[in-house]
Amino acid sequence: MSPASPASPAQPDPTTPHLRSVPDPVRAELDGAHRSVVVVGGGQAGLSVSRVLAERGIDHLVLESKTAGHEWADRRWDNFCLVTPNWQCALPGFTYDGPDPDGFMVRDEITEYLEKFVASFDPPLVEGVRATSLRGRTDGTFQLGTDRGTVTADQVVVATGPYQVPRTPRMAERLPESVVQLHSSEYRNAAQLPEGPVLIVGTGQSGCQIAEDLHLEGRTVHLATGTAPRVARFYRGRDCVAWLSDMGTYTKGIDAFADAEAVRHKTNHYVTGRDGGRDIDLRRFAVEGMRLHGRLHRIGEGGTLHFGPELRANLDGADAVAEGIKDSIDAYIEANGIDAPAEERRAPVWAPEQDVAETLAAEDVAAVIWATGYGRDDRWIELPIFDGRGYPTHERGVTSQAGLYFIGLPWQYTWGSGRFSGVAADAEYLVDRITETRRGTVADGLHWLAGTPSSTFPSDSADDPDWVAPRSAS
Repeated sequence: MSPASPASPAQPDPTTPHLRSVPDPVRAELDGAHRSVVVVGGGQAGLSVSRVLAERGIDHLVLESKTAGHEWADRRWDNFCLVTPNWQCALPGFTYDGPDPDGFMVRDEITEYLEKFVASFDPPLVEGVRATSLRGRTDGTFQLGTDRGTVTADQVVVATGPYQVPRTPRMAERLPESVVQLHSSEYRNAAQLPEGPVLIVGTGQSGCQIAEDLHLEGRTVHLATGTAPRVARFYRGRDCVAWLSDMGTYTKGIDAFADAEAVRHKTNHYVTGRDGGRDIDLRRFAVEGMRLHGRLHRIGEGGTLHFGPELRANLDGADAVAEGIKDSIDAYIEANGIDAPAEERRAPVWAPEQDVAETLAAEDVAAVIWATGYGRDDRWIELPIFDGRGYPTHERGVTSQAGLYFIGLPWQYTWGSGRFSGVAADAEYLVDRITETRRGTVADGLHWLAGTPSSTFPSDSADDPDWVAPRSAS
């Protein structure tokens, strides 16, 4: 579910094919309703909690600002596919059972999988309702404001996901209007871009896969690299994901790491499931004509793009991670006496001739795609549960505020948290805690660390468009 923002929210479009329309009277009846649990967000995480709550007979409501699972349908490009095998798709009571467990579902298949999951238990889901505030009450319950009235609940699960606010750096404003700019969430296919070279900024999963998509379409691509790691698709006869799964990598709890917070915020490895799965080898792309650059440091006068000299280091760092993963697989195979085919390590097929800073004139770029990630926007949650960076503090999704939980956060507990592979375990754990939790009382009725809501920020930020409230990712 998308959180509140200072701007007026766009209303769901009833002409959208995947939208299941909710009649206005149904939404209007929300005002004054009370449930034991309200789940905010109707993606795979929120729906997983709903499934477990339903199995245990706990009355609840799921609120979704748009449509269930809309992120997969609305924020993915046409050729998008999973980067993990289908067999890892294991929502509660709904494991993938299709004909290609080792394959990688494409966008429309993912949407269909979620639709079937919803149909399998018919959750108490209300779409087209946006949460605008969440406050604690003196009796220990919660008051949830929505654009359709006020709902109260004994306990609340926030399942708004990690990909809320597309982040684009302020330097983008310095590009001339002649350069078309998109965030990666807006990219669909090469045809939506003007003719001419395309610059992609960022080499996380989206950046690398979009670069490949445009490269395969014959477009001239410039790629500003970062420090994201990579992983091989296959090694010694199996998908690397299968090896790592057997090794317990995906079920290792974050409390087993020395620096849990650093692990939580690491960038995902880039690889692809396209056409049955393969490596994303940026060096190979360079051989084939893609222009690789170091990090984009700034945009100067006239829109000139300035890249740093880090290209070699970025490529070598990504390769080192991939080779390290292979080393760990080798060690696992040897320690367990597994009969697996040997595989020769390949030398890099390309390297930059020298480490130099580069520039690119704005007129030499027709479009820029900012694959620069997302931020959270939790301004609507008026409770003291955030750290100094505005990130929710929790242990396995359980916050310090009795009865308030999060699900779907990256590394909430394991690598699979928030993904199709691990969200079921997180949902079971949280519902166990929900069952155990008794209603408490908020001390003295105070819901803020200092002052009152009206004294710490404007009572209606929509009245002041220049105001940037705390915990803003925009």
